[in-house]
Amino acid sequence: MFVMITYDVGEKRVGKVCKKLKQYLVWTQNSVFEGEITKGKLTKCLHELELIMNDREDSIYVYEVQNPKNIIKKVVGVEKNYEDFFL
Repeated sequence: MFVMITYDVGEKRVGKVCKKLKQYLVWTQNSVFEGEITKGKLTKCLHELELIMNDREDSIYVYEVQNPKNIIKKVVGVEKNYEDFFL
C-alpha cells in the first residue's frame, strides 16, 4: 500500500522520528514521508514511533492510500528530495 505520514513532535524527538521513518519511507518534505510499504512493516514502524513519541504532546498522521493510481501529486515550486542531501 502507499502511505503518507506527517508528524508534529517535540524538538527533542524530531531527529529520532525522522531517522526511524527513513528506515521505511522516503523523506519528501520537512515532517512528511511517503512511499510503498506493507501492512506488516507499517504496523512495526508505527509501534517503533510510539516508543519514541510522547502521546500527550506529539502527533503522527498516517494517510493510507489503497490505490495509488488514484493520486495526482502536484508540486508547486521546487520538488525536494532529501535523499539527495546525503552521500
